[in-house]
Amino acid sequence: QVQLVESGGGLVQAGGSVRLSCTASGQTFSRYTMGWFRQAPGKEREFVAAISWSGGTTDYADSVKGRFTISRDGAKNTVHLQMNNLKPEDTAVYYCAAKRGYYDKEYDYWGQGTQVTVSS
Repeated sequence: QVQLVESGGGLVQAGGSVRLSCTASGQTFSRYTMGWFRQAPGKEREFVAAISWSGGTTDYADSVKGRFTISRDGAKNTVHLQMNNLKPEDTAVYYCAAKRGYYDKEYDYWGQGTQVTVSS
């Protein structure tokens, strides 16, 4: 089992920055691919970014490329999502997730989510 806890959400103005963190506990964190997803009101949950267990491979949704950066700190069992140049359409609940294989379709573990609100 892996437990995931997100933090760092809040209210920010358009053009501003926020860094989300996700701390993992339980099974070996370093073996898991980590991802961030988001869900806006009335919309389906969507993929935002992912990072391989080694940190050497990353992937981003087109809507966030060049603005968001995913990274991981193995020593602290933490994955971060640095979000810059935020837009009102980035407003959503952001979820951290973990899966065993980078190319696995499904994520096995999910956090409870953290709210990010971007005001115009």
